[in-house]
Amino acid sequence: MHQLKYLAGYSEQITTRVGQLLAENRLGSFLMQKYPKTHDIRTDKALYDFTMAIKNEFLRTAQPLSRVTYDGKIHVIQNALGSHTFVSRVQGGKLKAKHEIRVASVFRQAPAEFLKMIVVHELAHLKEKDHNKAFYKLCEYMEPAYHQLEFDTRLYLTQLELGKSLDDPTAA
Repeated sequence: MHQLKYLAGYSEQITTRVGQLLAENRLGSFLMQKYPKTHDIRTDKALYDFTMAIKNEFLRTAQPLSRVTYDGKIHVIQNALGSHTFVSRVQGGKLKAKHEIRVASVFRQAPAEFLKMIVVHELAHLKEKDHNKAFYKLCEYMEPAYHQLEFDTRLYLTQLELGKSLDDPTAA
């Protein structure tokens, strides 16, 4: 059976079921049934607007974002789906903070729910730097299905790693 590196830490029951879907070549169709549409957020500007809409709804008082982009240099193999960077610089006699969010370019053509999960995760880092209980509670506040979407994103990445993309949902 294929090593399920994105599912490390999950129970044997879950990994066995995913292994069965892979063996039967049904993981892609399973995901397509659940998430039939990809999003149309293809540009960095559209990603910025999408991220700011979520931020303005849930984190109005959080520090501003200076940049949100797709990044082709982020490799999901290194366990990074996105990144939040915080840089402090002295400008004039003031300390300026810049927050940037970068999303792996593999999510440029992913289901909309997966992109939202990544954005929510990175936005949560504006308030909580560590992956602790408060961090995940904030993620669930912004996206109630956060944990299921995180799991399904791991299934999606497993499918992509096998060199099998999901079928184009716009094709008849």
